[in-house]
Amino acid sequence: MEQYLPVLTLGVLGVLFVLLSIVASRLLAPERDTIAKRSAYECGITDQVAIPERFPVKFYLVAMLFIMFDIEIVFLYPWAVANDELGLFGLIAMTIFTGIFFLSFVYELAKGGLNWGPGRRLLTPATNPERTTTSTIRKVGLEGRMELETDTDDSEAA
Repeated sequence: MEQYLPVLTLGVLGVLFVLLSIVASRLLAPERDTIAKRSAYECGITDQVAIPERFPVKFYLVAMLFIMFDIEIVFLYPWAVANDELGLFGLIAMTIFTGIFFLSFVYELAKGGLNWGPGRRLLTPATNPERTTTSTIRKVGLEGRMELETDTDDSEAA
């Protein structure tokens, strides 16, 4: 226990320093809340338009994909180093782990996490039995065109 006393003391001192710094900054810092302080700042570019409140879901899907690859590498590297000592058990365990990882990757692809941009979306055609070619053209205004064409034909004949 005597060996860990300096480590415990250093940990307690670190926590006390952090807490004291937070309390001192809250008490001593001036509070001048301005629009510039509340706006997002990134790479020296000031915001021109309103920043959206929420990130798109695809951002989170790609972030999860990144985390999945990180976790896989963290587990695959030590397994590759100690492959001889683990034997068949290690091979089966890593096969199960890689299979679960692959299923999560397939789920990511199915959710569209890697489809970027509007051109990659699948558009399903809207089918409505009440909407026919003649009704659609009539809504655009074809009957007005028919009257104009007959007037034009009469004036050309005269």
